[in-house]
This record gives sequence, C-alpha cells and structure tokens, in this order.
Amino acid sequence: MREDVQQLIKIQELDQRIQVIHKELERIPKELDLAQERLQNDAAGLASAKSAYQQNEIATKNVDLDRGTRKTTIEKLKVQQFETKKNDEYEKLGREVIRYEEMVDELETQELELMEKSDQCRESIVAAEALLAKTQTIVDEEISVLHTRSDERKNELTDLQETRITENTKVEEDLLADYTRLFIKCEGHAVAAVNSERICSSCHLQVVNSTFIAAKSGESIAECDNCGAILYLT
Repeated sequence: MREDVQQLIKIQELDQRIQVIHKELERIPKELDLAQERLQNDAAGLASAKSAYQQNEIATKNVDLDRGTRKTTIEKLKVQQFETKKNDEYEKLGREVIRYEEMVDELETQELELMEKSDQCRESIVAAEALLAKTQTIVDEEISVLHTRSDERKNELTDLQETRITENTKVEEDLLADYTRLFIKCEGHAVAAVNSERICSSCHLQVVNSTFIAAKSGESIAECDNCGAILYLT
C-alpha cells in the first residue's frame, strides 16, 4: 500500500472519531433538555395535585358555610312559626322549614363527598411528591453523567484535532485537499478498501479492472469509478 494512502487512512480514522464526537456533543444538550423536561412534568403533576386539594378545600368550606346559613334560616323560620297565630302562615313556614332541611341534607351529603375527595387528593399529593423525589435523583445523576461525558469528549476532541494537524503535514497539500473533498462527498469514507471481487467498500459497487489493478499495484492513486473514493486493496 502506498505510504500516502496509509497516512490518509490514519487521518480518516481521526476525522471519523472527530465526527462521532461532534455528533455526541450535539446530542448532549438535547439529552439535558429531555431530563429537565421529565423533572418539570413531575413538578407540574405535584403542583396540579396540590391545586386540586386546595380547590376541594375551598369547595368544602363553601358548602359548610352554605349549610350553616341554611341552618340559621331554619331556626329563624321556626321562631316565626312559633310566634305566628295564623294557621295558613304556620303551614307556609312549616313548608319552608322542610325545604331548607332538605337543602341541609343535600349539603351534608356534598360535604361528605368532598371530605372523601380530600383524602384522595392528599394521597395524590404524597404519590406525586414521591415520584418527583425519585425523578429528581435520577435526573441529577443523568445531568452529572452528561456533564462529565461532555468534558471528556471536549478534551478528547482537542487532542484529536491537535494530532490531525500534525498528521496533515505528512501528506501533500493537493492530495489532502482531494481527501477533504471526498470525505464530505463520501460521508466519511474518502479512503476505502476494494476487495478481490473489485467491490468498493464506500459505495459497494464494482470498479473496472484497470482501477483494481492500480489500487493493487500502488503505482498511482486509484479512485473508485463510481464514488471517487481513494482505493486500497484489502
């Protein structure tokens, strides 16, 4: 194999790793956002549970106030009924007492239902708090791991880029320029192996025999007839 092609393989391995690191560094902020989103969703769930409990408490107090108001009205009606001397007025007040007593019964039923719902709301709050605490622990660990990974990849990236600068000096500028163009065109496979069946590992198509012979002999730079990748014989 030609020495310059061997050198390009080294550079390509560096570039491929650099490419992988760049993609990973692009993913890390998205993963951080997803972790924070999970935490926010659980926090919103807890806030919703607390809000439901507060609304239920307000509803319970309102029902209790209504019940007390109607009981007061019943007492007043009974006093009026006791003081009246007219039969029709007495009967009318009696009907009002019965109507208000029915209202009180309904309100007492509502209050019992609201008290049961209050217990359920408290249970929901406890469950939501436990879930949020669990998620917080998991997310904190994930964030720590992601920040550590980010720092490690950035350090590795710096080392790789410095190494690549050194390796670039070992290849002629024109050949390096061709390689750089092909690396983009061939999606990271600018230098590719060709096997005994004349199949290029970059595009997976067969090259002509003369191209295969050139790659085999190493007398000149052989390029794939289909994708243009620089070839070497496996």
